[in-house]
Amino acid sequence: MEFWLEVFSIVAAIALVVQVIILGALFFELKRTTEKVNKLVSDMQTRVGPILSRVQLLLDDTQPRISEMVADASHVVYLARGQAQKMDRVLSEASDRLRLQLIHADRILSGALEAVEETGAKVRQGFSGPMRRASAVVTGIRVGLDLLRSRRAPRRPEEQHEEELFI
Repeated sequence: MEFWLEVFSIVAAIALVVQVIILGALFFELKRTTEKVNKLVSDMQTRVGPILSRVQLLLDDTQPRISEMVADASHVVYLARGQAQKMDRVLSEASDRLRLQLIHADRILSGALEAVEETGAKVRQGFSGPMRRASAVVTGIRVGLDLLRSRRAPRRPEEQHEEELFI
């Protein structure tokens, strides 16, 4: 059993040495990578630093302008809302006035049409009554003339009989 103990101890020692070598290699590789990353970061800071300072200056310069633009836009919206409300009032009032004028015009036209109808009825009555009388007078004159003609002309018995039946 001693033999196996020695073998396991040697294997464990070799594994420990391999682990130390691997950890040493990882340490040195990590140190070299850290140096590269630090170098890249410092290089990036030297390149990006001026850009960021320019952007900061630009933002500092434009911030008051942006604030003015926002304030102006807010004022324009306020004025536009006020004008829209005024326009709404004007249009509402105009539509109400137009509605009243249309009602008034409708009443005037209705009254005028009624007056025209009444006048037409009176004209018809005034014209048709005398026309009937005139027609009656003309019919009477025609009958009288026919009667005078019939006495002067000798009648045939058939015509006389028909005329008596008709009358």
